[in-house]
Amino acid sequence: MSSKRLRLPSSRSDLASLNAGDACLLSGPLYTLRDAGHIRLLSELDAAGSDRLPYGLSGQAIFYAGPTPAAAGRPFGAIGPTTASRMDFAAPRLYRAGVVATVGKGTRSVEVRRACMETGSVYFVAVGGAAAYLAKCVVSETVEAYDDLGTEALRRIEVEDFPVFVGIDARGNDVYDFAL
Repeated sequence: MSSKRLRLPSSRSDLASLNAGDACLLSGPLYTLRDAGHIRLLSELDAAGSDRLPYGLSGQAIFYAGPTPAAAGRPFGAIGPTTASRMDFAAPRLYRAGVVATVGKGTRSVEVRRACMETGSVYFVAVGGAAAYLAKCVVSETVEAYDDLGTEALRRIEVEDFPVFVGIDARGNDVYDFAL
């Protein structure tokens, strides 16, 4: 099976051709953010009275990950996906605000699936248990916000040939829906 190569950031029109189950290799910027970071980001949006995304997140992809410290001459020793359903409370709002894709592991809620369909966003699945391998795909990283959250800080990472599968495509097809 060959993988589709995608350059990040991708537009929603570029993502529209993807199908649930497609294997992809991502290259370009990804932003890492987990539970505590999502809570803080939503609080900032609430305080601003707007859904205008800060930190350059509009049009970007968020990777649900908490990386380990640098090792072996790489930015991280390991970086693996976190269970995506833990961020279901925030994903629909962030898709509507301009995030075009998320990356995690596992199933998503009906609300996330609906938000993908409404906005043309995509949920990518990264393989759990492969964090040391995935770290080899990370070229660089910088902390953008929430440094006090440690591994849950908002980080901009550059990836090269980062392997994922399309979990939910822009039409709402879900790889976990075994009736496909």
